[in-house]
Amino acid sequence: MAGRRCPPSALLLPLAAALAGAQPGGLYSPGDALVLLQVDTLERRVLNSSSAWLVEFYASWCGHCVHFAPTWRALAADIQEWSPAVNLGVVNCADIANQKACKKFGITGFPTLKFFKAFSKSPEDGTKIFHPGDSIQNLRQSIITNLEMHKETWPPACPPLEPASVEEIRGFFQTNNVMYLALIFEANDSFMGREVTLDMLQYENVAVRRVLSSEEELVKKYGVTAFPSGFLLINNGTFSRIPVKMAARSFYTYFLRRLPGVTRGPYAPTSAPDTPIKSTLTPRRPADRSKVYMADLESALHYALRVEVARFSVLTGERVRALKDFVTVLAKYFPGRPFVQNFLRSVDRWLRNMRESRIPYSALERVLTNRKEGQAPEVLSNNMTWVGCQGSKPHFRGYPCSLWTLFHLLTVQATRYRRLGTGPLEVLGAMRGYVWSFFGCRECAQHFEGMAAESMDKVRSVDKAVLWLWSRHNRVNARLAGTETEDPEFPKLQWPPPDLCPLCHGLVNRRHVWDEAAVLRFLKAHFSPANIILDYTEPEMVLVVRHSREAKEGAGERAMGEEEERGEAEEEERGDNGRGEEEERGDNGRGEEEERGDNGRGEEEERGDNGRGEEEEEDEGEERRPGEPEAAGVGMEVGGSERRGSSGPRKPSIVRMNPKTQELEEDIVDLDNFSELHYKSKALKAAAVAANKQWRLSKRDTIPLLLADDSHQDFDYAAAWERLRRRGRGSKQLIGALEEDEGDALRRNHWFRMLGVGFSRLDLSLCIVLYFLSSMCLLGMYTFFRMRTRLRKGRPGFPTA
Repeated sequence: MAGRRCPPSALLLPLAAALAGAQPGGLYSPGDALVLLQVDTLERRVLNSSSAWLVEFYASWCGHCVHFAPTWRALAADIQEWSPAVNLGVVNCADIANQKACKKFGITGFPTLKFFKAFSKSPEDGTKIFHPGDSIQNLRQSIITNLEMHKETWPPACPPLEPASVEEIRGFFQTNNVMYLALIFEANDSFMGREVTLDMLQYENVAVRRVLSSEEELVKKYGVTAFPSGFLLINNGTFSRIPVKMAARSFYTYFLRRLPGVTRGPYAPTSAPDTPIKSTLTPRRPADRSKVYMADLESALHYALRVEVARFSVLTGERVRALKDFVTVLAKYFPGRPFVQNFLRSVDRWLRNMRESRIPYSALERVLTNRKEGQAPEVLSNNMTWVGCQGSKPHFRGYPCSLWTLFHLLTVQATRYRRLGTGPLEVLGAMRGYVWSFFGCRECAQHFEGMAAESMDKVRSVDKAVLWLWSRHNRVNARLAGTETEDPEFPKLQWPPPDLCPLCHGLVNRRHVWDEAAVLRFLKAHFSPANIILDYTEPEMVLVVRHSREAKEGAGERAMGEEEERGEAEEEERGDNGRGEEEERGDNGRGEEEERGDNGRGEEEERGDNGRGEEEEEDEGEERRPGEPEAAGVGMEVGGSERRGSSGPRKPSIVRMNPKTQELEEDIVDLDNFSELHYKSKALKAAAVAANKQWRLSKRDTIPLLLADDSHQDFDYAAAWERLRRRGRGSKQLIGALEEDEGDALRRNHWFRMLGVGFSRLDLSLCIVLYFLSSMCLLGMYTFFRMRTRLRKGRPGFPTA
């Protein structure tokens, strides 16, 4: 395994990688004889095109893609003369900008070759080409076979590829203005005649046709005795055998291009994309290979859950089970930052509650993006930052390296929390299912599945599981060493190297052997949470603030849509019923608002009590739930709101809901707009009080009330939330405390207004000062007489006569 850090340096199965940081060109450059397609040029160039297209969808981190790239590049150079009948293109699906386009074209694994006929209308029209091996000849023949499948939409620039008949040859020069006609006599299953025909596509004054060996009249006429053979017909009526040393495609093509009068036509060679490729060089980040970087781990989580899984529009059967097992293992053992652990546990709960055998990714995406705000943040960064897994070039290391690191970490964590596990194969089985079901490099997935089928079932303990994964990782390193997938700056060595673990290496009869006991101790120390450092990770506050902003934007979009719908409905209703009914609805609305204001306070208090009771019951029930990690185990949650084993999300207490439906909603508090919501409610209550006193207070009049009330500006919500979090309290307690303070203030203001009728604030202040002075005077008089009495009792009595 290569340098920068533990086993991660290798790629998951045959791959070497770098991820979305890769430039759009990825493994190819504008100098190659193919078209570099991007999200903004893919559909525009390929669909409704007069040319046929063969497109490779690849991922720059995929080891098999790296291995296949030289073959695809050589094929493009070999058939560049076939343009504009057929063009070759490439799309880097590892580029973040291209991921949705790749999903739209149905790409689930890499590399994927798709052939699009001329004038294809939609991405679904592409035909997948299965390429056995890396033979350029096989790929070339596959292109010809798919070209011949054109029926009604033959590419205008493509010459006929079907065998010529006797009638066509007889009248050829009368119907075609060319000087030469080359006839390639061959067997029915030969592709050479069609290849030569396409090779000469861009040349003028010459035409090429194939003649089958079964066309006896033409065979006898030209005296053909061997197949394949070439004959050249001239428009003056003469013909001769084409003099080549070998009946091969390249010899025939070379001869025909050098004929007198044969020139290249106006066809331009395959060009680069219309928009320039922007390549941004990612700066090298210093890394300690003896450490594990949280940035690599969180990047692996993001790419695995939001990119790899997202390639499937609908998850069914085996993929659903694989995803559930994978997320369950992550929720149990991943020693991440608290808000990341909350995110994983939230996704795990959602998946466990899903009983359907089919899960649309659109539903899962809403959970993974989590555009709601909760009392405890549930955030996973959507950035890919490679530190220990950064390669010397974008297509080296990256995601596969980080995925290896993640799985090594999980196997070690399973040894630390044995009581939480379900068996020695829990982590390995989840890894096997994920790689087979979702890992983009399909050849890599097949290699790993072969290793798993060979010996994974022989693992009998969690310690053996750690060593099994380590040994298989070293086997992959040995197989990939020296191939195109190896990063020259991080060669694939057997890991750990002697400088990291001297005790792991030994010699027996002058042969190297591993001390597995020492290796196990090293792996447990290297992949322990204490060895994970947070360099280059996004700070918690940055993630939480961005998540809060995105959540508000999502909520605002939904609210705006609902408000527009209500506005349209009200406008139609007003148009039908007229202005009189509108005024009547306004009067009724005020009455209903007053009634809701009175009833709402009572219901709120009742729901507050019920909510606290339900929380206590949930806490007691969750302690009895087996198989869930404790807060002090793998990691503690932020805010304490995401309780272990809770059956489902709850609704924020700031929006009072019916207690019967609370268990179906999520406990979310939007602290950013809490002030606005809370004091808007306060203004509405004031409006209700005014209505009780026969005041005419419109909805518009609540704005000055809100502006005049500045008391909320002195309240530190963040500090209050932090104090409640440390006490293990939730959002209900925060809102309840504020409402209690508000109720006390309202009652105080009420009595203040009653006692202050007819008096100004200055009058009341003077009364208070005079009351204080009189009290002090009385206290002084009391003290004086008290001391005087004590002095009298202390004097000696006078003698009596």
